[in-house]
Amino acid sequence: MPEKMSTHQAQDDVRNESILIYVNGRVVPRAEATVSVYDSGFMLGDGVWEGLRLYNGRWAFLDDHIDRLFEAAKAIDLDIGLDRNGVISALLETQKANGMESDAHARLMITRGVKARPFQHPSLSQSGPTFVIIMEHSRPNLPRPIRLATVPHIRGLPMTQDPKLNSHSKLNCILACIAAEKAGADEALMLDVNGFVNTTNACNFFIVRKGEVWTSTGDYCMNGITRQKVIDLCRSNGIPVHERNYSLVDTYGADEAFLTGTFGAQTPVGEVDGRQIGTGDMGPMTKRIRALYKALIERECA
Repeated sequence: MPEKMSTHQAQDDVRNESILIYVNGRVVPRAEATVSVYDSGFMLGDGVWEGLRLYNGRWAFLDDHIDRLFEAAKAIDLDIGLDRNGVISALLETQKANGMESDAHARLMITRGVKARPFQHPSLSQSGPTFVIIMEHSRPNLPRPIRLATVPHIRGLPMTQDPKLNSHSKLNCILACIAAEKAGADEALMLDVNGFVNTTNACNFFIVRKGEVWTSTGDYCMNGITRQKVIDLCRSNGIPVHERNYSLVDTYGADEAFLTGTFGAQTPVGEVDGRQIGTGDMGPMTKRIRALYKALIERECA
């Protein structure tokens, strides 16, 4: 059986043992980067986060990521305590402290802060937000296409835990990933509330059928920034692309499948539920979209 992988699998890099981490206005060694056991994020998953990727000294699609971070914070009524420029300054400060120029990944995490008592009411978070930036040297390392298994877990409904939020509460996605691993796959393919193909536990999902690119409606999944860039690239380059409902039957018969995300950009999928997708390798449409996305990054981060 092929070795287990994940969509966030990276090459080992010893430099990550000595990274500096931003914690509430201070940049400290990794071993000193700690938060309170009373922190809202630790206790309840009460917070939002954002992932960014560094190319050629610039953070790709920075404005889009900061927009999404502030929208998520507003949605959960969380005061970040900094304006946009303050958040960007913290990001650049952490980058400079680590001497990073490219092939780095940053995770910005903001919680409601330290609680006075270990209970859920937000009024118990009285010391302001906790803001952490973890920045690592990171190159994707995927020796083969990803294998997916469909699981019974679905993303939350908008009136429960809206899947459009990058929230710290990821237990449903973790349970989905565990179920997929128990089934012998790398990660999980999750359906929406109506049984249509939706997303994976970590990335957005696309299929290719007869020269057309399909992805979900976006109603029940994280509306990923890389997802939107791929849709935009298809539209501007004459590639038919559809945000639509489609089933597992459509997926099993696809010519290609791939995932999108900030870390891996476009990751080929070789198998779903034991069915080989296309040739089982990266297909020509995925290769074309990868090339278009790489050119976009080069323009964005020139």
